[in-house]
Amino acid sequence: MRALSMRHTVVPASEREAFRTRARAARAHYTGAGCRYWVYEEDQLSDGYVEFFEAADKETLVRAHGATSQPPSRLYLEVDLT
Repeated sequence: MRALSMRHTVVPASEREAFRTRARAARAHYTGAGCRYWVYEEDQLSDGYVEFFEAADKETLVRAHGATSQPPSRLYLEVDLT
């Protein structure tokens, strides 16, 4: 059962490059932990970002989050619709 977390972040223009540097490090961390990581910029708010963290199972994502200083607070589990 897949697991997903997300985090909404507002990043002032003056901090955008530092955010992108942290996002690249997060991508490396989560990819190395067997997860997937994406960042999307809000269409109507150039300072608004949403980060998505996904793993094939809850345990993998929890482990990956546990090794970071600011893990997202919510975890979502895929619903089986069969």
